[in-house]
Amino acid sequence: MHWARRMHKDLYNSAIANRRVQYERYDHSVSYYEQQNSLPAFKEVWPEYKQLGSQALQATLKRVDLAYQSFFKGLRGKPKFKSIRHYSGWSYPASSGWKVHTTGDNGYLELKDLKVSVRMRGKARTWGKPTTCTIVYRQGKWYASISVECAPVRETGDGAVGIDFGTHHAVAMSDGTIIDNPRSQHKAQEKIKKASKQKRRKRAPNFRKKIKASKRWKKASLKVSQIQRQVANQRQDWIHKIASQIVSGNSLIATEELNLKGMTRKAKKGSKRKAQKTRLNRSMLDVGIGELTKAIEYKLQEAGGFLVYVPTKTVKPSQTCPNCGHQKKKDLSERVHYCSECGATYDRDVAAALVMLSWALGTSVLNRGEEIPTSIPRHTGGWKQISSLRRQKLTVQRSNGK
Repeated sequence: MHWARRMHKDLYNSAIANRRVQYERYDHSVSYYEQQNSLPAFKEVWPEYKQLGSQALQATLKRVDLAYQSFFKGLRGKPKFKSIRHYSGWSYPASSGWKVHTTGDNGYLELKDLKVSVRMRGKARTWGKPTTCTIVYRQGKWYASISVECAPVRETGDGAVGIDFGTHHAVAMSDGTIIDNPRSQHKAQEKIKKASKQKRRKRAPNFRKKIKASKRWKKASLKVSQIQRQVANQRQDWIHKIASQIVSGNSLIATEELNLKGMTRKAKKGSKRKAQKTRLNRSMLDVGIGELTKAIEYKLQEAGGFLVYVPTKTVKPSQTCPNCGHQKKKDLSERVHYCSECGATYDRDVAAALVMLSWALGTSVLNRGEEIPTSIPRHTGGWKQISSLRRQKLTVQRSNGK
């Protein structure tokens, strides 16, 4: 398998070199189909490629074409040659060249062109007809990603809930449920620092000076990668469990529309709060808000539910009272919402989740002066009834004042 990975890497680099030479010397733009049709002649010159599947080789050439298409559209830089360290693996775009012997419960994977059989463990939630297979080598281990043509079905309830993400509480729901931050990265930070310090003391590679890495550096580097992989696996496991828990009881979920890229941007040069901003960014990335949102979204699609994104700049969930709609700015240190107008007291994150849910249901307290028809009851009455009582109370106070 290491040999096959290196062969696909060499083909990838050869395709890039072919495109560069043809364009720079002959002003000819090479297409994917031109390189694909030249594969038989390429195999005659390099007979070792005859063992590899033709469709797998075509997929590698397609990867080069996609890289150039992204470059032409301005989405990425110019494609470069890749070393074996930065080339992950190869793909089988169709059913030829490989076969999976399973019905979704254990089994084994057969790579026909390499004459390799790999044992599979575990049970798939939904199984169907296998279509594609991607082999990846990452951090010293091999992985196989198999796409299956199926119709996934997921059960869900008829509830509706608002969700607020944060660093103090990872998830806060409008029904009062609070899920704490697992802090996987924070718990393993000391181990990572210690392992990284040992790695820095070893002889690191320098390709410009042609200095090879020592065996101790490779061993220390592998140790750092193992700790980081363990943290990533813990986060992924937590994300899928929480997403399944939320979707299993709610078919309508409302959450705020966040610009995570801007929120986790580095502090400006010369900023006095650079250390605080770095810790905040690390805490936000440790929760994995973006991955959790994507997991909830695709699980809701499988269940036939709906995910509503609330415009944060317009609604301002963290500054709005869910009871009366009064808005007041809060510092990050204020963890309890107390409204000076109506006296309502909530947890800050729960209050924001309530505001998002009411906006998604069309019963936002920001429009409490209007007649908003609703047929969705709550344990304290519908939002229409709350607005009516609020207006009656104000009318009585004004009449007494006169």
